[in-house]
Amino acid sequence: MLKALVTDVDGTITDRRRRINTAAIEAVRTLVDAGVRVVLASGNTVCFMDGLCKMVGTDGTIIGENGGVYRRGFSGPLHIPGDQKICLEAFEVLNDHFAGRGVGLELLSAQYRFADVAFARNIDPDEARAVLRDHHLPIRVLDTGFAIHLQAPGVNKGTAMRELAADMGLSPGEMLAIGDSENDIEMLRAAGIGVAVQNAPGPTRAAADWVSESAYGDGFVEAVKKYYPDLFSR
Repeated sequence: MLKALVTDVDGTITDRRRRINTAAIEAVRTLVDAGVRVVLASGNTVCFMDGLCKMVGTDGTIIGENGGVYRRGFSGPLHIPGDQKICLEAFEVLNDHFAGRGVGLELLSAQYRFADVAFARNIDPDEARAVLRDHHLPIRVLDTGFAIHLQAPGVNKGTAMRELAADMGLSPGEMLAIGDSENDIEMLRAAGIGVAVQNAPGPTRAAADWVSESAYGDGFVEAVKKYYPDLFSR
């Protein structure tokens, strides 16, 4: 049996409005009670993830800020492989560019972030990528469907998952990863099995080993039952 599950949050264990899927939470609790280690992996902040872990019932092991931070357990040290300084520099370039067109960029949870920069989805991410290329800034622009994130090159959920797996005494091959967005692609490829829920875009689906028939949280439940059948056949 796969020893750990790493799952995205928004769009994977929620619906399109970010409302949490209660069946998905019940599935997570079944895994936890059976000794399967569950890791929540998201673009969200550490403080958001802490509250979610406590409410859901996991041990606080997280990947946050799209791999920019990770931690084993609530009491473990917070690792910050991301580089927020260069992300903030890139944000200022984008802010100046779009301000010239009368468009303001709204930062999200800036005071709680350690590694990346997130802002509201009121611009074209492809244009943002072009602007940063023109300024020779190798910053990743990620559109999660819920926010736009700026992340340092070489930092993603997949790299954080590999580091976290080593810290947990596991290999990535012993992990099942489930996601729905472009920021999940590296994680799905790094895991022993990568699953995309039905609402995932084409590139994310292509990176997965299997795609659920159902979307959002229902797709998550479908995947968990497929890969942990013994726990859900009782």
